[in-house]
Amino acid sequence: MTASERIDQMIEDLTDWRGKTLASLRKSILAADPGIIEEWKWMGSPVWSRDGIIAVGNAHKGKVKLTFMYGAQLPDPDKLFNTGFEGNVRRAIDLFEGDKINAPALKALIRAAIELNQAKSKKTVKKPAKKAAGAGAAAKKKPCAANEG
Repeated sequence: MTASERIDQMIEDLTDWRGKTLASLRKSILAADPGIIEEWKWMGSPVWSRDGIIAVGNAHKGKVKLTFMYGAQLPDPDKLFNTGFEGNVRRAIDLFEGDKINAPALKALIRAAIELNQAKSKKTVKKPAKKAAGAGAAAKKKPCAANEG
């Protein structure tokens, strides 16, 4: 079973408002960028990625949580994040029964997360450090304390 099929099954198994809410979030996430891929991680969590993890979705007993991996670094002018402020990395959106998500604002947040992932991946691609000319020879010429005297 593919990750997308597992997410389909999870949504289908959530027969209450949480399934509809998760399906709505998923639709907005996937519409934000055609390069987003769906993954299934951590023994049952839908994950959306592009050049790194964007967000993880979970249905809890009384809420649906969408956690952004690097949410603390994202602009959130529409104030979608409503939890996770105590940490320095992640931010989340908790949705409760009857809550509506601002789809255009969510798509903007998703696109910002993708841009951040792409910027991070460019920074981590580093060229090997060049050896300083003659560094090895200089080390050999350095007098040893045992030879002094």
